Amino acid sequence: MKARFRAALAALALSAAGLAPAAQAGDFMVTLLGTASPAPRPDRSGPSTLIEAGDQKVLIDAGRNVPVRLWQLGVPIGRLDATILTHFHSDHTAGLPDIWLTGWIATPYGGRKAPFRVIGPTGTQALTDGLKTAYDADVQIRLVDEKNPPEGIEIATTEFDQGGVIFDQGGLKITAFETDHGEHIKPNYGMVAEYDGRKVVLSGDTTFDPRVTEQARGADLLIHELGTAHPDLSQQDHARRVLAHHATPRQAGEVFAEAQPKLAVFTHLVMLSDKAHPAPSLSDIVAETRQTYGGPLMIGEDLMTFDIGRDGVASYIRD
Repeated sequence: MKARFRAALAALALSAAGLAPAAQAGDFMVTLLGTASPAPRPDRSGPSTLIEAGDQKVLIDAGRNVPVRLWQLGVPIGRLDATILTHFHSDHTAGLPDIWLTGWIATPYGGRKAPFRVIGPTGTQALTDGLKTAYDADVQIRLVDEKNPPEGIEIATTEFDQGGVIFDQGGLKITAFETDHGEHIKPNYGMVAEYDGRKVVLSGDTTFDPRVTEQARGADLLIHELGTAHPDLSQQDHARRVLAHHATPRQAGEVFAEAQPKLAVFTHLVMLSDKAHPAPSLSDIVAETRQTYGGPLMIGEDLMTFDIGRDGVASYIRD
């Protein structure tokens, strides 16, 4: 019942945007596995996006609870062709050891027999080396006790130190581009995924940045983060520091209006609150975005899939 209700809401939103839900899955799909900020929310997992193109399955960022979301989709955790990191904030990497270790277990939800492939900015090698040290006792036990294949627990790490193509396999090309997440948060990247003439852009974590606009011009799908808070709360020191690293709904709307994607979607909802100041509602976010953008718009939720077809983008909930 819940799944049907959520799917109906998605269909209504798309209908209002002049779109329609997909009748069946296509060959290029993007699924929001986690749409939260670092806040430990039961309804929204940590930031992560699954790209499925042809026979390729690539994860962008590895937030909290990602293995659970993958298995909800029926995607074995060990089936991923690559996991790509945009930057090193913990909410984007906390799920990495879980994906690595659980994907190796010889079960229907694991089963990886080849090395775990991780692609990320300079510093990723240090991160994956640290994981191997931290979990060596667990690995050694499972090698002996469960006879898991030793190849499957290896980590194949590739680093990049500038924008450019970082994945090109099976017709899916992923390009990294630098964005501004703040003076001290470097390296930091957005991602462009292209498949068979279609394009999806993920802003990653960023303030208002014209580079997102340039990459997203005419994209089929533009997925953008946001930061928002009650006006009074936004003036307090901690909130002001956090919000300085994110785009407001109004600013994101300016990016959407200039880039003109077929569909604009919000994810990574940084919605600050305290006891005296409730977080803005989803309708508040839409209203602020509409100050600068009048085109097709959706607020993402976990397990929302976007089917990038040749005639447009459709959306439905996969759970």
